[in-house]
Amino acid sequence: MAAEHLVTIHGTQVMVMAPDGIPLDTEGAAVDLIGEALGQRAEIVVIPAERLTDDFFELATGVAGEIAQKFVNYRVQLAIVGDIESRVDDSASLLAWVTETNRGRQLWFEPTFEDFAERLDR
Repeated sequence: MAAEHLVTIHGTQVMVMAPDGIPLDTEGAAVDLIGEALGQRAEIVVIPAERLTDDFFELATGVAGEIAQKFVNYRVQLAIVGDIESRVDDSASLLAWVTETNRGRQLWFEPTFEDFAERLDR
């Protein structure tokens, strides 16, 4: 599978990242990914949850906030796709953050790619 590929879903350019690539674990990694997305004229980046490190899901580290803020600053949406149920079950603050971000347009958490595509159609 390619490191990433560009698809059009419901008229939106989406850059889909492979599950086995470099982790999205720092602001620098986020900026690199955003640069790729902008270069391909993608409006949304979909990254599999397995590409995120434990630090991302431990909100006290600040990693998730730093990464999310970079995407907001560059006006590129981010969708994290995959099963994170056990992580939100273990953290009330993570559950609250995921619930809140899913109400907006900048950062979404969806269990499957099909759920993401369906949400994009709404």
